[in-house]
Amino acid sequence: MKRILVTGGCGFIGSNFVRHFLNSVDDCRLINLDKLTYAGNPENLRDIEKDPRYRFVKGDICDSSLIEALFDEEQIDTVVHFAAESHVDRSISGPSEFIRTNINGTFMLLEAARKAWLSTSHLSPLHARFLHVSTDEVYGSLGETGLFCETTPFDPRSPYSASKASSDHLVSSYFHTYGLPTLITNCSNNYGPYHFPEKLIPLIINNALNGKELPVYGDGKNVRDWLYVVDHCAAIMTALQHGKLGETYNVGGNNEKQNIEIVTTVCDLLDEKVGLLPSGDARQNLIRYVTDRPGHDRRYAIDASKIKDELDWEPSVTFEEGIRLTVDWYLENPEWISSVLDGSYQEYYETMYGNR
Repeated sequence: MKRILVTGGCGFIGSNFVRHFLNSVDDCRLINLDKLTYAGNPENLRDIEKDPRYRFVKGDICDSSLIEALFDEEQIDTVVHFAAESHVDRSISGPSEFIRTNINGTFMLLEAARKAWLSTSHLSPLHARFLHVSTDEVYGSLGETGLFCETTPFDPRSPYSASKASSDHLVSSYFHTYGLPTLITNCSNNYGPYHFPEKLIPLIINNALNGKELPVYGDGKNVRDWLYVVDHCAAIMTALQHGKLGETYNVGGNNEKQNIEIVTTVCDLLDEKVGLLPSGDARQNLIRYVTDRPGHDRRYAIDASKIKDELDWEPSVTFEEGIRLTVDWYLENPEWISSVLDGSYQEYYETMYGNR
């Protein structure tokens, strides 16, 4: 039986991965450790709460005593580490929590794994894995051409990306120094179900549905590579099962899009699916260009050839398919959006698990 600790499993990518893992692996026990900050929502996993293979623990990855106790009690042999502060704008206004969680929290997890897995002869258990989920933002910004590959030098431009670059280096150092069985994945921008509404696509969907302005930074021509979240989960599973220890794998969707393209596509889909605004206007008329954020990287683009060539993974969902699936999911789940926007999901789960 695999005994897997997933950190941040109530967040956007984490919750999609928890569901994907439990649907893919029968003989397992999955422990979901999540602090339940604003972006951690157990409602994302309501459908699997009663699964006997699943255990939720409310806790902080910076709590070394709790983590070491979980490794001992559950005999953890696999870690998939999602837990992170991840919103760039928040890192600009308040960087300290990003340093605490993304760097110190990763250090606490690595130390717990080292103590649990490594003998005095520095031999790792045969099947242990520590997979650290990171971002392409650690590489900085590209010009009009070029792609990020696994050997691209780090050049982070925000407190968020700097904290993730630091944690990537920590994970790599534990492989080289201690022989800890680590893997790192650096992904492009994810989209799909359960995405917190402060992020671009769910923000635009919600505002456009409600006739609110659609803010677009700068000239809207910043480019990102978009990856459907279920494809990302499959890539992580592939890396866990077949990845070479100590290696980094870039995971991309092969979908470079300007931000303004994303916004206009969502507007057009909503006009198609729910009709024009009550005024009779198309939703693109709600677009408003706003002052660009500090350090806004111009372009990200992933070279995912390594994971394709070595592990036989590539994305299966095109952007055209994925964005329709995403819009449909938000249209079909208005209660989820409402509970996030009014904060009621936090009140309910604080009653269940305590506000600690």
